[in-house]
Amino acid sequence: MIIQNGIVFTEDCTLEAKTVKIEHDKISQVTAPEAAADAQDVIDASGCYVIPGLTDVHFHGCVGYDFCDGTSEAFTKMADYELKNGVTTICPATMTLGEDTLVNICKNAASFAKDQKENGRPGATLAGINLEGPFLSLAKKGAQNPKYLHKPDAAMLQRLQAASEGLVRLVAIAPEEEGAMECIRSGDGSYKFSIAHTTANYETASKAMENGALHVTHLYNAMPPFTHRESGVIGAAFDAKDCEVELICDGVHISPPVVRATFQLFGDDRIILISDSMMATGMEDGKYALGGQPVIVKGNLATLEDGTIAGSATNLMDCMRTAIRMGIPKESAFKAATINPARSIGIDNEYGSIRAGKTANLILLNQDDLSIKAVIFKGERL
Repeated sequence: MIIQNGIVFTEDCTLEAKTVKIEHDKISQVTAPEAAADAQDVIDASGCYVIPGLTDVHFHGCVGYDFCDGTSEAFTKMADYELKNGVTTICPATMTLGEDTLVNICKNAASFAKDQKENGRPGATLAGINLEGPFLSLAKKGAQNPKYLHKPDAAMLQRLQAASEGLVRLVAIAPEEEGAMECIRSGDGSYKFSIAHTTANYETASKAMENGALHVTHLYNAMPPFTHRESGVIGAAFDAKDCEVELICDGVHISPPVVRATFQLFGDDRIILISDSMMATGMEDGKYALGGQPVIVKGNLATLEDGTIAGSATNLMDCMRTAIRMGIPKESAFKAATINPARSIGIDNEYGSIRAGKTANLILLNQDDLSIKAVIFKGERL
């Protein structure tokens, strides 16, 4: 396959006229523009940006299904929807639930991922699991079910990782909770701790980052505010230059000026766009559920019955488009939805950028409105 006449988002995170050549399921070459090829398998990308497939490292569900359903049907429907919307690799998130339920989700996800790899099951590649809970703060639980909150427990985490067959990539933790620092220090490098749903002040958050918790879950949400006297988790993340932060750009969670200011503060190397989507994404307004709790969805807004925001109803592609409409440069938004999240969960050797040798997951976006013209998944046009 040859993709020609497009503006390619390069390995250097610039937009340049390039020709992309694909052999089987891999990118074989990225070259300067060439004369039009007459080969049969040629895609004319005139008027399009050619970007890597997106990676969402934090979402809960879509099209009426939730990752915590823990079934092959749920995983299949979610993976199919994400792929159709340009998200080619996924690391879905659990909620705060009992250990037995989490073990079941992890086991079934591992089985699904293995089936994808061995049997070519369609849909976005399940590349990891994000454990958002149960090691969180009651005071900042958000839409998490308080019944199942659990103090940080390294042994429990090891059991969940074993059940997932090593698929756990991110682990949410409130560093002020009893046992949190010990749990963070116990990490074996196969997953990354992410500060989340926390009341931690600057000092506690900084200590957690020094111990290896170099990721922050949905920055600004479910944590103390960033003020001129107490900078909290946000200030600690700013100072820890290796710390990456998630940002929900659905037009609800964070205002446009704060989105723009965050890109200025952290730079586009450290920002990871996420959707935090729940099962209502891709569905009509109505009543749904998240972590066993009822959720009311109206447009992009998803809330618990008490008004607490409960995830988003927007997929990552739409979040990326929203960030661009908010004034974020295209190159920065593309970067924050492709290579940055892939790097954050350790899959950037295979996904996240357009480079020879990587899996040929590419999206063609019309330049005028960023709508999807084509999805190339593992070297095949869908």
